Amino acid sequence: MKSRSLIALAASLATGLALSLGATSMASAASGATNIVVGADTTFPPFETETNGQVTGFDIDMIKAIAKTENMTVSLKTLPFNGIIPSLQAGSIDAAVAGITIKTSRMKNVDFSNAYYKSGLSVLVKTDSKIKGFDDLKGHVVATKKATSSVDYLTDHGFPSDHIKQFQSIDAAYQALETGGADAVIFDNPVNVNFKTAHKNVKTVGPLLTGEYYGIAISKKKPELVAKINNGLAKIKKSGEYKKLFVKYFGGDLSGEVKGEETPKSVAVKD
Repeated sequence: MKSRSLIALAASLATGLALSLGATSMASAASGATNIVVGADTTFPPFETETNGQVTGFDIDMIKAIAKTENMTVSLKTLPFNGIIPSLQAGSIDAAVAGITIKTSRMKNVDFSNAYYKSGLSVLVKTDSKIKGFDDLKGHVVATKKATSSVDYLTDHGFPSDHIKQFQSIDAAYQALETGGADAVIFDNPVNVNFKTAHKNVKTVGPLLTGEYYGIAISKKKPELVAKINNGLAKIKKSGEYKKLFVKYFGGDLSGEVKGEETPKSVAVKD
């Protein structure tokens, strides 16, 4: 009896699973939605962050809004920043959002959407620091995040490698500053400002060191996705949803807003 009952139960479960999968497939076919796998580095607040397993941020809300306008759904895949371009090249992800600066070197390996945020590098120090800008950093230890344009900037300006502390996450770089392991942090200004707002013992000094634009990186294996994402970005700008993200994540500061259509070719940092 037990054997027959188990067989009957297994058959019932298999039938139920088949019906469930069939219903899901029918629903997907009916909606016509295309799923895209989007990579995200969750150590870049307020663009991406993860709390209790929940990934949120400016970039996350933006890519989901873009996808919705183009009848696409998003599956997020979290990974380190330096793993994003290799994953796009391998085709294990279709696109990526991580405050990625559009650079000519990166354009050889991945495609980019039109620019969606204007940024730049700034210098963050402790409030009691005598450092007043980049020119005062000679001889000091500077912390930043691995594989970012901050590292390129420091290297290009003659900083010795033993004076550049590179961390997997920007939070670790900030911790080094607070604990005395570094004298300054050079990183993307909106992220530095976000940290400064929450920590009264630090300040930004000097002018922005660069002017650079963020874009959504897209696998060259998915050329059709570039047009879809650009169309979606234009739509959320027109609807006002794009601007609402600046209110939600930057308190209404629109300094990073890209008002027109800035193509990757026109804004790429040459390196």
